[in-house]
Amino acid sequence: MAIKSSNIEAITKATSKPWEQWMEQLDSAGAKDLSHKPLASMIYQLMPAGLENPGWWAQSVAIAYEQHIGRRVPGQASDGSFKGSVSTTLNMDLEGALQSWVNTVAEFSEFNGAQLTAEPTVNGSEKWRYWKAQFSDGSRVSVNITMKGNKASVSADHAKLANPQDLEGWKSFWRQILATIRS
Repeated sequence: MAIKSSNIEAITKATSKPWEQWMEQLDSAGAKDLSHKPLASMIYQLMPAGLENPGWWAQSVAIAYEQHIGRRVPGQASDGSFKGSVSTTLNMDLEGALQSWVNTVAEFSEFNGAQLTAEPTVNGSEKWRYWKAQFSDGSRVSVNITMKGNKASVSADHAKLANPQDLEGWKSFWRQILATIRS
């Protein structure tokens, strides 16, 4: 499964500004010369009034623009590493979903060929549960669990990967784990 590029249609719909207009505005403002953080800050100032989650949309526009100008490819973070996520919905509560995850991975001696560099951490809040781990390949995962209605949404967010191939390998691995938990 290929890594998806930014969703230009969603950006256009949310901001009520055609992508071509975003590109013209950013090009004329010298956006090509800005690193990610200043670029996202500049875009934030250009967001329409009343837009819900303008910071999130500013990040989305910045990433799409960086992909458009060839600064990064889909799945690539601003530091050059790669990140991505896979998710599923489980017919259980927060604690049940977390316990299912922990029980499924408890006996693993390796994950997708990588070793844990420390014991995974488990923590949470009223609305979230987290399982976090770091691996010998320098990457890390955060498994984030929250409720969506009366079901648990479980997302494995993997970051600090060296290349798109590693990202696809890890996403496939996490999909298999999530499928095991669902069954």
